[in-house]
Amino acid sequence: MKDNFSRNSDKYALYRPGYPEELFQYLKGLTTQKQRAWDCGTGNGQVASKLSEFMTEVYATDISEQQLSQAIKKANITYSKQPAESTNFPEKCFDLITIAQAIHWFNFQDFYKEVRRVLKPTGYIAVIGYGLFRCNLETENIIDHLYRDILGEYWDAERQYLEGNYQGIPFPFREIKTPEFQLSEKWSFEHLTGYLNTWSAVKHYEKATGENPVLFVREELQRAFGQEGKVIFPTLFRVGMLR
Repeated sequence: MKDNFSRNSDKYALYRPGYPEELFQYLKGLTTQKQRAWDCGTGNGQVASKLSEFMTEVYATDISEQQLSQAIKKANITYSKQPAESTNFPEKCFDLITIAQAIHWFNFQDFYKEVRRVLKPTGYIAVIGYGLFRCNLETENIIDHLYRDILGEYWDAERQYLEGNYQGIPFPFREIKTPEFQLSEKWSFEHLTGYLNTWSAVKHYEKATGENPVLFVREELQRAFGQEGKVIFPTLFRVGMLR
């Protein structure tokens, strides 16, 4: 698994969007047994923190020590540095496994083998993510220019799975039809540019050229977005059970 998010992990915790509350209420209602959950690729623990509100125990893993150092602390969350494909968890111990904005970095075959090992027969696996946000049209055009024209070749190949709304990932489970969710937030311009600077392609561009590509569009972006604006993130969501 690639580690694109250890550097500036504090910015990741500060600027990345969360997930809709309705999504967690759906998972709460779906999961009949609420003893243990595993949030893999937890990052700063956004999802683990929400799971801790209705699961007795939450185990959250990541390969980045820097991300884990920024993680939200709760009494019933246990964080550990482990790859998603190989963990020290016992067999058939989890009622719910979540992966938020991370599964496209995993080795699918090895990870799903691990899921089948540690998920209870009655448990659920939930893949969560978000696509490009929507805003006013002028802002969207500038973001699209940054995303495709400036950063195009600097995106990792795995980005294709997010662009395909996670429909292109292997998902060898008995899939459950889920509602559609979206996250709507009001952001300052500082928050918007802070978020753009967490993009992995921005980091790759900076490493290759020594320049920050967000600065290329900053002035026109500020004119389009203003000091504050509404952003809407479409939520990517797939849920399944063992066959």
